[in-house]
Amino acid sequence: MKILVLNGSPRQNGNTAKMVTAFCEGAESSRHTVKTVNVCKLNVKGCLACEYCHSKGNGKCIQKDDMQDIYLLLNDTNMLILASPIYYHGISGQLKCVIDRFYSALYPAAPKSLTQIAMFLSSGDRNQYDGAMFSYNGDFLGYLGLRNMGVFTSAGNVSDELLAKIRKFGESL
Repeated sequence: MKILVLNGSPRQNGNTAKMVTAFCEGAESSRHTVKTVNVCKLNVKGCLACEYCHSKGNGKCIQKDDMQDIYLLLNDTNMLILASPIYYHGISGQLKCVIDRFYSALYPAAPKSLTQIAMFLSSGDRNQYDGAMFSYNGDFLGYLGLRNMGVFTSAGNVSDELLAKIRKFGESL
């Protein structure tokens, strides 16, 4: 299986990164191909809502930035992992820009290969996930009809127990 992990954390060694690493170790040990993209290191502009992608662009965004690399990866990805710290009750702004730009590539439907999704969220408070979950449930499960493979959350420092659970999740795919 080909898995694309979009890490929306600017902290290279933070809780979100630890969750991503644990997942990748598990999935790769089961011979899955995992590509992790640290979206905070990319130059991805926000969606312009110009509708070029759904008129003259035939599904291609008019903007030419680092999002082009993600579009290429999406073409044959089987599973998408969204990983982010929670900022202001939602995912990081950097990951939000990437998701907004999915409009050209995933509307009106995702590539046939993309069938599954999971999410890793870290926060200082276990009651801060509603905004991220609203998008996950509505956009990815509801609208795109992707299969929910799970949401893993960490409030405060990520525990060894949670990391083991995420590693085992990756192995089980």
